[in-house]
Amino acid sequence: MNGLLKFITCGSVDDGKSTLIGHMLYDAKLLFADQERALELDSKVGSREGEIDYSLLLDGLMAEREQGITIDVAYRYFTTEKRSFIVADTPGHEEYTRNMAVGASFADLAVILVDASQGILVQTRRHARICALMGIRHFVFAVNKMDLVRYDQKIYRRIEKDIKKLAVDLELDHVNVIPVSATEGDNVTLKSPSMPWYQGKTLLGHLETVDVEDETEEQGFVLPVQRVCRPNHTFRGFQGQIESGTVKRGDGITVLPSREKAIVQSILVTDQEASEASAGKAVTVTLDREIDVSRGCILVKDADLIVSSMFTATILWMDDVELTQGKNFLVKIGTKLIPAAVMDIKYRVDINTGEHLAATHLYKNEIAVCDIAAADEIVYDTFRKHKGVGSFILIDRVTNMTSACGVVEHSLRRSENIVWQKLDITREIRAGKMGQKPLTLWFTGLSGSGKSALANELEKRLSVAGRFTMLLDGDNIRMGLNKNLGFEPEDRIENIRRIAEVARLMNDAGLIVLTAFISPFASDRQNARDIIGEGNFVEIYVSTPLEECERRDIKGLYRKARDGRIPNFTGISSPYEVPEKAEIVIDTSKQSIEESVDIVLEALEKYF
Repeated sequence: MNGLLKFITCGSVDDGKSTLIGHMLYDAKLLFADQERALELDSKVGSREGEIDYSLLLDGLMAEREQGITIDVAYRYFTTEKRSFIVADTPGHEEYTRNMAVGASFADLAVILVDASQGILVQTRRHARICALMGIRHFVFAVNKMDLVRYDQKIYRRIEKDIKKLAVDLELDHVNVIPVSATEGDNVTLKSPSMPWYQGKTLLGHLETVDVEDETEEQGFVLPVQRVCRPNHTFRGFQGQIESGTVKRGDGITVLPSREKAIVQSILVTDQEASEASAGKAVTVTLDREIDVSRGCILVKDADLIVSSMFTATILWMDDVELTQGKNFLVKIGTKLIPAAVMDIKYRVDINTGEHLAATHLYKNEIAVCDIAAADEIVYDTFRKHKGVGSFILIDRVTNMTSACGVVEHSLRRSENIVWQKLDITREIRAGKMGQKPLTLWFTGLSGSGKSALANELEKRLSVAGRFTMLLDGDNIRMGLNKNLGFEPEDRIENIRRIAEVARLMNDAGLIVLTAFISPFASDRQNARDIIGEGNFVEIYVSTPLEECERRDIKGLYRKARDGRIPNFTGISSPYEVPEKAEIVIDTSKQSIEESVDIVLEALEKYF
């Protein structure tokens, strides 16, 4: 027995992935009698004219059987006399590349199928790149459907040559090429008499004997804290799965990012005390003293992890909506979940050639190298050194869907060389002298909704009441600070980010800041809220209907937009995402500006 092997089957659509694994299970007598009988009965109405359709063992969804394709990842567990296996059969369609990436994230080895009658296709290359991106180091390229090319050795050798070139381009370490026929069973579990020119192992024979142990062991003890366990006032344990290394009772550990030190007092594996635990174990660790540890912190010993807020990463973009530079997300790395932004798309990777191409946008299933900035310091490492804290996902802040997965290439050095300077005169001292609570009143709504007029009148009323204020208006800011920005999505994102940073600095000065910006995207307003701070941000949605805004059209902008003279105009050719949880909502079409200000002031009383 060589231990458990977790592997994935992937490749282009209709290359025979499900059929290959199904035939392997059938020939190796790894099915129960009722499963075998059900397969034979189902095949009578299948797509092989009554012959056994081995793919039915893996494709369980009705839509999969109707279309003859794999949609979701199908996991199968089986054991031979020599080894235990978990196989993930993944979709080949480009539309389901996200599902394939999920399957690749768990595997030690990839079986990539290539149709002998077609050779290497674009999706084959994409899947190979994704597997390499996910850290898979062992590859088997199964050249399938050899029966359709009459077991022609010349065709196989030509494809084998292309595969070896691809392996060099992707810097794949361990690559084997095996000619097979998934439907006929050639070289799947038994050597094929139709291909005497192939002298290597069968696919199952190779899987039973391949050694996938990583020669480069990850250095040091690393435990990302998943949960703080405190069942009573006498016990405080830190729970998580050990990513690498070994920890023993009495070891000195460091907590990152705070860098506080402590001694391991006890180790629990389930509810049993242990003297030590190693990589892969889920443990509860208690320390000899009370220090600040929470979910997202990492306990380390002899591991040189990075603590910073910016890094360069390779990502696979999986969202239907395009990625633009500056867009905001939640990044989950290790057990830490924190707001972050894609600052810069350095280049995208051509799937066919591997060439680095200039890009400002990414579209679904494209791979690119980007710079990412988190809202605060996080703990991570490069993927090559520590996979568990070197891989991450980007989560859309509005839909909560996973938009991308990626791996850390390196830290951005400038983030490690910049340290926040603590000042003696704080926000609280400045605000105390002014006798007020610093706030940002963020007015959002369509052009012509009355944002600027409402904010201007509100500032006058606040000034009369003795408040110290500053009004930031969209048009005024674009004439100075943001003069270099246009109205493309990435420029709109950067426009709002800069305003939020300015508003935060003015809040630090003790001022009440009023901003009047269309700010059409929910994710950008959420990012502004994060920058300024939840307790200091008040979103005021001026909900005046589009028809009323067009009727006013003080600047003639809607007329120009309707005529096509202004592209990307919010409400006409660019969307406005209505706030779902604004603190204050006001419609200036229903009352005068003075009456609207009265309503807003009344709602603001609880903040002042």
